[in-house]
Amino acid sequence: MTNHVTIVGSLNVDTTMKVKRMPLPGETIAALDKTNAAGGKGANQAVSAARSGADTAFVGQVGEDAGGKMMIQALKDNNINTTGIHVDENAGTGSAAILLDESGQNSILVYGGANQQLSVKEVEDARDQIAGADFVIAQFETPQDATLRAFEIAKENGVKTILNPAPAHKINPDLLKLTDLIIPNETESATLTGIIVTDETSMLMSAAKFAQMGVRNLIITVGAKGAFYCTQDGYNFIPAFKVNAVDTTAAGDTFIGALSSQLKPDMSNIEKALVYAQRASSLAVQKLGALPSIPTHEEVMAASKNN
Repeated sequence: MTNHVTIVGSLNVDTTMKVKRMPLPGETIAALDKTNAAGGKGANQAVSAARSGADTAFVGQVGEDAGGKMMIQALKDNNINTTGIHVDENAGTGSAAILLDESGQNSILVYGGANQQLSVKEVEDARDQIAGADFVIAQFETPQDATLRAFEIAKENGVKTILNPAPAHKINPDLLKLTDLIIPNETESATLTGIIVTDETSMLMSAAKFAQMGVRNLIITVGAKGAFYCTQDGYNFIPAFKVNAVDTTAAGDTFIGALSSQLKPDMSNIEKALVYAQRASSLAVQKLGALPSIPTHEEVMAASKNN
């Protein structure tokens, strides 16, 4: 069965500069290389879902500029339904400046642009794409009121909602009550719950805290270590695959998109879906760039057979 996934989120033109190391405050260093590519957390997650076989649609906003045209074409090239993308005549397309060092770690500056102008109206216009999905996924690179309306439409139509609270900041309590599954990394989880993630006990405490906030299903991604999940049916920690990372930029987004392509709406296969998502993420970090690094379903399955 093919999952239908709708992403409500950000579209950014990424400018990546490779450096030997991160500059110190006030220091100027030479970049070794520079690339421009389609990106943004929403776009990355959508492409990951689509390449892993999900029937994928996008709800978002770009500017009336070359960057906006590039972003829409990049999604179309990945067989993503772009009818839910609005073109804003006043704000420019979102962009990100990424510094990438030789160890594969990155620092990112994001300009929201048209992403931050996404409103309830644009979400309402995309009601059909939201109502017809199995999963609706959102992040925090677009306004929460737009996400809230998308989740309201989803719940009205029996659609499961996934929230990636990144970048982490204060969350509207009403949004959490409409969230079926929340997927923060360990830093975002600590910011939202006040509980530092260090071991299984702290992860279970985090799950209990999120449940108090209204979300009963949790996945905490812990970088190269793996991912912890806790649902109403149980919990476990799924180790990550050991690889030599080249660029971690789209690792988390690849994980979420791949997961959504495999996860059953009742989450009964969450461990199997998590292993698949971990494999997809491990392949993504071995290549440069965000969208260019995201693997296809065939590549994930081939890697699974070889290990």
